[in-house]
Amino acid sequence: MSQITGHEEEARTILNEEEMRRAISRMAHEMLERNAGATEIVLVGIRSRGVPLAQRLAAKIGALEHISVPVGQLDATLYRDDLRSRGAQLKVHPTELPADITDRVVVLVDDVLYTGRTARAALDALLDHGRPRKVQLAVLIDRGHRELPLRADYVGKNVPTAREESILVRLAEHDGFDAVLLSRQPTA
Repeated sequence: MSQITGHEEEARTILNEEEMRRAISRMAHEMLERNAGATEIVLVGIRSRGVPLAQRLAAKIGALEHISVPVGQLDATLYRDDLRSRGAQLKVHPTELPADITDRVVVLVDDVLYTGRTARAALDALLDHGRPRKVQLAVLIDRGHRELPLRADYVGKNVPTAREESILVRLAEHDGFDAVLLSRQPTA
């Protein structure tokens, strides 16, 4: 199990494990209501923390509807508009879609919606793999500060932040524990 380190020690907990579970459950119910069930839904997690969130949503929807919801993973790295500034930091993972997305309802899943640039890149990457009937966006945290005209269809929690603050999503699959933390970035 990973431990909270560095400036995370001074971070404020926004969602604990139980609150995160309830947020995911609520989002799953909203997806089912908006889409009249799950038969046409394909969940696609944006790497990296969007993938386990998509899997958790699929498990919740499956438990409610007694249906297996396809889950894929998408790497939008090569579609980002900041590739030049990232340079050698690029690490590209394969995109794996579990089904043909043509004429399906694809729900892109990510941990945090901030400027909207990752969601835009993910949308571009997704459209290279087919033409969904509809694309929706689900995020655990919407922190504001949009630079592009995008909004999430499903939000676990809206957390107004200052630009010098960071949202740290910790998931058991990656970090050994579940929590969403708000921290101030250290000043130089």
